Amino acid sequence: MEIIRGEHNIRPRHRGCVATIGNFDGVHRGHQAVIAALLVKARQSAAKSTVVLFEPQPAEYFARAAPPARLTRLREKAQLLAGLGVDQLLVLPFDEQMASRPADEFVRRCLIDGLDIRGLIVGDDFKFGSHRSGDFLLLQNFAEKHGFSIDRAESFIEAGERVSSTSIRALLRNGHLREVVPLLGRRYFIAGRVVHGQKKGREMGFATANIDLHRCASPVHGIFAASVHGIDDTALPAIAYVGYRPIVNGTKAVLEVHLFDFARDVYGRYLQVDFVEKIRDDLPFTDFESLSRQIALDCAAARRALAAG
Repeated sequence: MEIIRGEHNIRPRHRGCVATIGNFDGVHRGHQAVIAALLVKARQSAAKSTVVLFEPQPAEYFARAAPPARLTRLREKAQLLAGLGVDQLLVLPFDEQMASRPADEFVRRCLIDGLDIRGLIVGDDFKFGSHRSGDFLLLQNFAEKHGFSIDRAESFIEAGERVSSTSIRALLRNGHLREVVPLLGRRYFIAGRVVHGQKKGREMGFATANIDLHRCASPVHGIFAASVHGIDDTALPAIAYVGYRPIVNGTKAVLEVHLFDFARDVYGRYLQVDFVEKIRDDLPFTDFESLSRQIALDCAAARRALAAG
């Protein structure tokens, strides 16, 4: 999959495509249904499939002081979309200029003059442009005038409920890790490169791989049974912590992973951490001795959770 960063990088080979637009946060089963329809339409049109998304996500831009939790960072979205078979990904910067851009101007400059779309597929709740004034009716009018097809993807329903990024965030926030699997079509994961930390875990006998979250707010917090991909051919069992490390007065949320029965150097490795089951919420420990005792109990609980599947 080719990533196009900004409209100014659209080249002739990118044009004449079939596109869809959205946040695709989580790339959940509703998104996957849209992508499946996109791929069918692209094959029928002998055109490239294109996903258009914004970075940062509009909700993050408008709520910078308290942004909503992000399910997937850009790199994770790109990996998931590539795995679904998308040909190209257009990443548009969402800034003051984009926020104030009228919907009709966006359609003309980006979709028609830029990508020269042959077809467009959008979700049933899709709104865009300044003050969210753009909708399916506006797109239909442009489609009739400029000769591209327009299709609306219906909501994806699971167990009688509409699958959405919002509902998945709520489940994750409340620790319902197993309940999100049928909504995502996989376990929830966070991926990133292992960086150097303060090595406090090593001093307590629980060495951790530290991974930058690369998001303003995490949808998960606490202690989790986890499985880690990116080291061996099979996933490795682990316990994961997402939080602010109150014992060292941390101000930035971190992801720390302790791999069971493991002693190799993984600095610089790109790992994927699958969250299997929540063990507990974060606790305000005041000394490392009591924290170490609790971690031992947490590790035992995580091993039991992983053994149970």
